[in-house]
Amino acid sequence: MTETLLEIYARSFKENWDLPALSQFGQKETLTYGQFAEKIARIHLLYNQLGIKPNDKVALLGKNTPAWIVIFFGTLTYGATIVPILQDFNPVDAQHIINHSDARLLFVADNIWEQLDFAELTDIMAAVSIESLKVLAERDEKEHPVAKTFRSLSQKFRRKFPDGFTAEHISYPVLSPQHLALINYTSGTTGFSKGVMLTHDNLLGNVAYGISVELHFRHSRCLSFLPLAHAYGCAFDLLTPLAIGTHITIFGKVPTPVLLMRALAEVRPNLIVSVPLILEKIYRKKIVPMLSRRPMRLALAIPFLDNAIYGKIRKQLIEAFGGEFTQVIIGGAPLNREVEEFLLKIKFPVTVGYGMTECAPLISYSNFPDFIPGSCGRTLPNMESKIDSPDPENIPGEICVRGQNMMVGYYKNPEATAAVIDKDGWLHTGDMGVRNADGVLFIRGRCKTMLLSANGQNIYPEEIEAKMNNMPFVSETVVVQRGNGLVALVYPDLEQLDANGVGEEALADIMEENRKELNSLVAPYEQISSVELRSEEFEKTPKKSIKRYLYN
Repeated sequence: MTETLLEIYARSFKENWDLPALSQFGQKETLTYGQFAEKIARIHLLYNQLGIKPNDKVALLGKNTPAWIVIFFGTLTYGATIVPILQDFNPVDAQHIINHSDARLLFVADNIWEQLDFAELTDIMAAVSIESLKVLAERDEKEHPVAKTFRSLSQKFRRKFPDGFTAEHISYPVLSPQHLALINYTSGTTGFSKGVMLTHDNLLGNVAYGISVELHFRHSRCLSFLPLAHAYGCAFDLLTPLAIGTHITIFGKVPTPVLLMRALAEVRPNLIVSVPLILEKIYRKKIVPMLSRRPMRLALAIPFLDNAIYGKIRKQLIEAFGGEFTQVIIGGAPLNREVEEFLLKIKFPVTVGYGMTECAPLISYSNFPDFIPGSCGRTLPNMESKIDSPDPENIPGEICVRGQNMMVGYYKNPEATAAVIDKDGWLHTGDMGVRNADGVLFIRGRCKTMLLSANGQNIYPEEIEAKMNNMPFVSETVVVQRGNGLVALVYPDLEQLDANGVGEEALADIMEENRKELNSLVAPYEQISSVELRSEEFEKTPKKSIKRYLYN
């Protein structure tokens, strides 16, 4: 692409000036691209008045809202570095990230601000409410009168644009492709966060690819329900849509299946970007009970009738998702194989991509018609991939990648950077998989979670867990090694127990039946010796990945 990242947005905002850009689900107000651009210009004026420089860091901590997006884009297009922080980080971790990132300014949601200690935020000049733009606290009122600057902002904006802000006023700085766009702190499962440094070119690689395969298009509709502070949601629910003239509706609530289905039916998005959990919950709670009924099992055994039934299920599922989407893209974690196989059997348009924060995030992807079952898509044209294995097509090895989307490193952490990027520029992903000759990747599991059986066989616990999670009354599973055997730690589905009138005293027998059924589906060296029930959910990262290291 010949345009820079900021040139794309300047052109998009001008060309789509009167089109709807941002809405909050459940609210009537909608920002047009022109109104969005004007709010961005106000942020630029504010930064200029506060002495924020192009390389300064601005931290952003709160839930998805149009106001959050205005600050994100205002910072990005000014040339400063945005530090988006997942709102689910606990206050201690959030404060550490704000300090570690050297942020000069903090925009924060009011409810989160109440949990932070301003005295501990040593480098920021002020904390500002995301929604009201009210100064919540400032470091040195006499030397840097932040609140005073905010109060005079509207007057100064009118003085700068006496005839009003127009499309002709949109002008963003010319920056190097290697200019630091954002620092994205990972919510890893190893117990600590690292600041991934992503450049304008890294973001451009993802946006340009999204445009080229028409994930979004002018006048299309997007329902954004993934956290925008995370690389996956940021790239394809925010950066790509706003580069092309899409109308984004922000779903600011926890995306439970019931609430999400209501929003999908109302917004009717043209593309759905999701994590596996949403589809897996719908499959387990809605589809499996329906297919398990005896009349349905008998009907599915009749030739030709099964196709008609599957066609009806497909139609109902598509309507439930809004009815106008081209495909559902799953990312962030592998899709359960049983769920994937069923969806593809009924010809539901689902595909799986692969990426990581360190690649902003995309590494591989295939559009639905070209998707190969069990894969996570073809390596992107602007990326390279290889498998660290003597036989990359058959023997799993670590997936290594390099290319335009790859980060420059971890912020203020050269040791961690050197541990994942080798001397030839390959990023070692930590994922195990195989790769066919066409560059299609098939993931088996994480290097760090791979277990070794007593006879030397590699065991990928994620594959066993995926099967166990489809068993009756199982919510989530972690498989661990105890001596020479494997044990399944299971958190039961209490909601399903209540719905079926099953008492918790029956759980032990149910799980023993599940264990026997599971062992009939896995290899001899993957057999589960016992099931341990948990009374509480597994502790998770802000990205909702289980912190496995706590249970090994």
